[in-house]
Amino acid sequence: MEDKLVTLAIHTFEKAQILKTILETEGIEVYIHNVNQIQPVVSAGVRVRIKESDLPHALCIIEDSKWFEETQEEVAASREKKVLIPVDFSDYSIKACELGINYAYKAGAEVMIMHAYFSPYFPTAIPLGDTLAYEVNEEESVQHILKRVQIDMENICTHINRKIKSGELPKVKYNYILREGLPEEEIISYSREYHPTLIVMGTRGKNKKDMDLIGSVTGEIIDRNKVPILAIPENVPFIDLADAKNMAFATSFNQRDLVAFDALMHLIKGYHLHIHLFNISTSRDEWNEIRLTGVKEYFKKQYPETPITYTVLDDGDLLLAIEKFVRDQHIDLIALTTHRRSLLSRMFNPSIARKMLFHTDTPLLVLQS
Repeated sequence: MEDKLVTLAIHTFEKAQILKTILETEGIEVYIHNVNQIQPVVSAGVRVRIKESDLPHALCIIEDSKWFEETQEEVAASREKKVLIPVDFSDYSIKACELGINYAYKAGAEVMIMHAYFSPYFPTAIPLGDTLAYEVNEEESVQHILKRVQIDMENICTHINRKIKSGELPKVKYNYILREGLPEEEIISYSREYHPTLIVMGTRGKNKKDMDLIGSVTGEIIDRNKVPILAIPENVPFIDLADAKNMAFATSFNQRDLVAFDALMHLIKGYHLHIHLFNISTSRDEWNEIRLTGVKEYFKKQYPETPITYTVLDDGDLLLAIEKFVRDQHIDLIALTTHRRSLLSRMFNPSIARKMLFHTDTPLLVLQS
């Protein structure tokens, strides 16, 4: 099988040269494309390309070196393993806490439990003469909301501490934070400050979810955040990924999916899962036998210890085909990739990740590609 070139990264000329030097020091052949030959230093969108077989090794080098970070503080923060668990004090968010704590223990990570509360305040709608009186009442209202959410958060902590003490949950370092504002905005903002390795969020069962896809907090975060997100429906029968046996990975077998798959393998390191690759495209050109044979050889070479099988879904309604596949193969966890898109594209063409969030009772692990 020909060892074709793949694009590892797209950077400015200066950063592309730095990455090239680092990789070549480790014995990886690097090819720089799309360079302005007259003024190389002003080149934008320079492609750093390597052999496909070198991709996992190159990703490990980048992860270890952290050469692309802006500051030493960000480097230190990103190296620490952290799990962020946004909660709304529902039963399903408590389940997310339990699963997130079990994951953090196995990954050697700390946990931050977060709640964002919203107190509406529209000063432009208030007559000038009423402003002072309203501010007093508003302050009292905000204090009441804050006191209520503090009590709710302390109740969750009491629940966790009781389970840790009884041995039902492992002992991990955890804390909590309260933020005022719209949940999706605050979660995304805090994620950029906290640098979590994984975000774990609880969701309602598929028959109870609001079908307005734009209205989902979890869906908004999936579409707009860079961090891997594990969405846990309330009806999931386990609170530890160690109890999961079969994981499905949705792929089109493009380069971004291969990079995301390697990131996935790092996230589930230490878990013994049978991985089922399945298509999210019904293109016959993409799923012909010759290409599929090449893909199988690639995964067998790069991940020899991992049991991997391949399924081509039937034509027709993709989500129904996925639902049947999940049921027939006893899939416990679905992993898939997404990428950030504009608001208009999210409104009129919801991503496969967001659609599946409303269509399944199986946990979803979503990675940005």
